[in-house]
Amino acid sequence: MRTVPVAYNIPNLLTYGRILAVPLIVLCFFIEGKLQSSDFARWTALGLFAVASITDFFDGYLARIWKQTSNIGRMLDPIADKLLVASVLLLVAADGTIAGWSIWAAIIILCREILVSGLREYLAALKVSVPVTRIAKWKTTIQMVAIALLLAGPAGDKVLPYTTETGIVMLWLAAAITLYTGYDYFRAGLKHLVAE
Repeated sequence: MRTVPVAYNIPNLLTYGRILAVPLIVLCFFIEGKLQSSDFARWTALGLFAVASITDFFDGYLARIWKQTSNIGRMLDPIADKLLVASVLLLVAADGTIAGWSIWAAIIILCREILVSGLREYLAALKVSVPVTRIAKWKTTIQMVAIALLLAGPAGDKVLPYTTETGIVMLWLAAAITLYTGYDYFRAGLKHLVAE
């Protein structure tokens, strides 16, 4: 029986799919030209984002139960997550779905992602792992739902009034939890930095 190379196991293929979804979602926003996306393009982008978000759960879950964890998976999984979140936040800011003070919520989320990436890299060099907390998982869930609602945006408002406004409120909630979890990571990193 042939064994599948680790790089091509199902959990890793799901991660690659999430990375490939990013340019497709971006393309949806430019179909009509200059970020004037149609309702169809927005729903398509939302569908792609939803599938990509679901793979975020399944790649890690399947890797654990099938004992197919790998270094490439551990490296690419957080990169795929950050690419997906950052690109969509930039898109909804560029097309005006979020504007004014709401952009600060996106900035908080993006800055935290950069901070945590740097800290994780530093702590990994020290052979220190910081486990993902339950509240960090809640933050991710709220953030993904908020981004999905903002992707639907004006198209979603036609089906369910206040879709965009609900997305903005949830984005601020995710940003608030982001500050808290970011502080947790920073405190863990600072403890090791001071000890060194």
